Amino acid sequence: MRLKEEQISRLAEHILADLTGAGLIAVKKERGALLAAIKAAISADIQAEETLEKDAEKLLDQTLRSMGGEAGIDRHRMLRMIKEKLAKDRKIVL
Repeated sequence: MRLKEEQISRLAEHILADLTGAGLIAVKKERGALLAAIKAAISADIQAEETLEKDAEKLLDQTLRSMGGEAGIDRHRMLRMIKEKLAKDRKIVL
């Protein structure tokens, strides 16, 4: 899922507010530095998921070509299965 920079910033603000409000973290650094780190983590996660999606599509296309077509194959279901397998192998939580 592609998020705009503004959405990522708001999400980072909410995460930081929730963590500090619950007493799970104590802010010892500048708030801006913490927000930047949270935004970077969110962006990296989104990028990893996009890469996973592209790789799954590519693998699905290769598999279907090697089988000689899509006759009787539920493409969406097969794509989901491939994504789940790749995510497990790469230790990505979907």
